[in-house]
Amino acid sequence: MRRNVIIIGAAGRDFHNFNTFFRGKAEYNVVAFTAAQIPDIDGRKYPAELAGNDLYPDGIPILAEENLPQLIKDLNVQDCVFSYSDVPYSRVMSLSSIVNAAGANFILLGPRETMLKSSKPVIAVGATRTGCGKSQTSRRIIEILMKKGLKVVAVRHPMPYGDLVAQKVQRFATVEDLHKHKCTIEEMEEYEPHVVRGNVIYAGVDYEAILRAAENDPAGCDVILWDGGNNDFPFYKPDLMVGVADPHRPGHEVSYYPGEVVARMSDVIVINKIDTASNENILTVRQNLARINPKAIIVDGASPLTVDKPELIRGKRALVVEDGPTLTHGEMKIGAGVVAAMKFGARELIDPRPFAVGKIADTFRIYPGIGTLLPAMGYGDQQIKDLEATIEKTPADVVVIGTPIDLNRVIKINKPTVKVGYDLQEIGRPNLEEVLNEFLEKHNLVKNQGGKACC
Repeated sequence: MRRNVIIIGAAGRDFHNFNTFFRGKAEYNVVAFTAAQIPDIDGRKYPAELAGNDLYPDGIPILAEENLPQLIKDLNVQDCVFSYSDVPYSRVMSLSSIVNAAGANFILLGPRETMLKSSKPVIAVGATRTGCGKSQTSRRIIEILMKKGLKVVAVRHPMPYGDLVAQKVQRFATVEDLHKHKCTIEEMEEYEPHVVRGNVIYAGVDYEAILRAAENDPAGCDVILWDGGNNDFPFYKPDLMVGVADPHRPGHEVSYYPGEVVARMSDVIVINKIDTASNENILTVRQNLARINPKAIIVDGASPLTVDKPELIRGKRALVVEDGPTLTHGEMKIGAGVVAAMKFGARELIDPRPFAVGKIADTFRIYPGIGTLLPAMGYGDQQIKDLEATIEKTPADVVVIGTPIDLNRVIKINKPTVKVGYDLQEIGRPNLEEVLNEFLEKHNLVKNQGGKACC
């Protein structure tokens, strides 16, 4: 008899767990995915073209997580597989209690069952929480490798919120590709910083198909760089695992799932933002990391800001727009935009909550702790329109944009804007270049003057 399974997810790890562990196995019957964290993804189906026509000719429904106990009962479910990231341990075990009370098993799939092996060397970047600085760490690693003459192909953790069949394998090499693939703001925030620097990045739904495409990228591939999402562990087996921790949230590295998995399995851990964190918080993070992973190389890092028009901030009423997921399930109270607004003398930070409309107002209601700043939420056309309308209605003199993309390209902003950027800067030694030099030698990837790998 087939075991009925629900995969508890958020349109990412859940699909990967299905593809790598359940797809094609007749002994299991995945009766539903459940959806959380991301708005408007329930009510869809994981299509038969991806699930497998033989076992799932009608696809697999994606339903709301809030109905989980009734679904377990109605669908006679034996196993529930938890498959999303950046949640406190109390939330994980609360869900386990809900599942167990309804009579089903609560399961966590690990790396051995879900990681894919590449024919190329793989460097993976993960973190202990959303918003630690994975993106700038990935960019720094790619920058070092490209300067050494290597072709680096990045693969990003999934964000498939549209047509799942069309998003099976996506390749981004230019800004125009972002439009071609109808990217959400969250997707643009992750892909655009790569393509404007000249490297290719892949994403999508089927990560084995994505891996094989990346290994054979038409522009060439020497190294795969896994650019993680939230605080998840990689989909690909890493030859070098780089974690990132945040001293602005001390203790989270040992109290959030699966961020502690990342911290424990990392070869290298970057403690980022030490230029803006207290010594006490930095020490707490150091001690926790030393306790759970004493073999890891610790790299100290900062994320210094770049501000394109700081003169527009001083003395003005500023509306700060920050990276959405960092503020919502990442629970950060401030981001780069707030730091820049304060540093360059904004007279006041304007609270957008009284002026929020539609789905942006919904976001503030779901995440009441966001505070006096605006998350750049844009998971669909309506949410993007509501973001634009909220900015328009908010009585600010200047909009300080702390997201990694050119927001003016996505929405119309009828106010002066200031763009804030940030890149990783290692402090002292050891540093990432030293780590990567050792990695390249180990994998025979040191280039000679002719541009070929030395043996």
